[in-house]
Amino acid sequence: MSSSPIKVFITGAANGLAEVREGLADHPEVELVGTAADPAKAGTKLAESGAQVILHGTTSTDHVPTAEIEAIRSVTAAPIVLVTSASANALLSEALSAGIFDVVLLPQLTDGIVFTIKKANSLAAGRATGGGSGKSTAALEGRVVTFFSPKGGAGKTVLACNLAATVARQQQRKTLLLDLDLQFGDAAIMMGIEPEKTIYDLVMARRELDTDALAGYVTAHSSGVHVLPAPLRPEDAELVTEERLGHLFAVAKESYDVIVVDTPPFFHGPVLSTLDRTDQLVLVASPDVPTVKNIKLTMQTLDLLHYPKERRHLLLNRAGSKVGLKAQEIERALDMKVAFEVPVEREVAVSVNRGVPIAISSPRSAVGKSLQDVADKLVPLRTTGAVEGGGKKFRRKG
Repeated sequence: MSSSPIKVFITGAANGLAEVREGLADHPEVELVGTAADPAKAGTKLAESGAQVILHGTTSTDHVPTAEIEAIRSVTAAPIVLVTSASANALLSEALSAGIFDVVLLPQLTDGIVFTIKKANSLAAGRATGGGSGKSTAALEGRVVTFFSPKGGAGKTVLACNLAATVARQQQRKTLLLDLDLQFGDAAIMMGIEPEKTIYDLVMARRELDTDALAGYVTAHSSGVHVLPAPLRPEDAELVTEERLGHLFAVAKESYDVIVVDTPPFFHGPVLSTLDRTDQLVLVASPDVPTVKNIKLTMQTLDLLHYPKERRHLLLNRAGSKVGLKAQEIERALDMKVAFEVPVEREVAVSVNRGVPIAISSPRSAVGKSLQDVADKLVPLRTTGAVEGGGKKFRRKG
């Protein structure tokens, strides 16, 4: 992430926008480079400002101010964040369809708005460095499926490895398993491979990353999955920056049909950067009260980040345990349907210790069949890998 302040230009009008401007004026991570009530009359000023993010205030409750947005886009390609004090529910869907980065509802803490600005700038930078091959259209982009659980031991890594193996073996899709549990990732061990290179080697390489270069850092598994493991040493994790990760995703989406991502049990920069690029998010819950409590907190965080609810999928792992919570109890606690249930099966522990995914060793087992169901629903065979609804990822809200 750049140490230079992000250049922000504020346009439009909304209740509370003056307070936003005052808060940003004193923030060390932001440089205000101009303001204009009417962007149509500030074309030259806006174009010459070098703005990296545009905050546009609007009083509209249900429609994007198309003329104002077009006036902004006629002079700059910087991402636009709509700011409004009205209810944003109706506005949000239209805004995302129109390519707006996010809709922020005022009042909002300054740090929250800065968070949104940083993410808008980060994603724009990732797009700028990810091109060059001429192939990165929505129809050719790989689908990103991310596994997340806020509590260790829920089985997230096992599920990520097995889904990747299922997609590669059963669906014959070109699949990358990306281990972003950067300090203590176990994907390589669970896949039974001894990689020569990891994501650390990739980010430290001086060679420009492209599809050919990426192929030199992955390790092929017998299932057909290509694995990019976490660094071998925990201290190397901090070298995997959001900027480098954004470039990696851009290249990987050109090279693979499906990218399955394993994550650590907490939100930090690389995880947030991954969510920016995630098409389907699988929240893994085990049938116990502490995990369900943490999943509830996770969902509240995702709401604040404005991650679309339709792309969240609750997976109950070890379902059917005689001592665990039932799916109905978890659904009531979370006010969310359990989309997938993966049953308890002794063979899973055996497969982990052997380093052979159960999707490969026992594809017709109850677990194997449930993983096939997950794959069929999250990565349907008839899609091209593009995200439904125009290829938009979520837009994070402060």
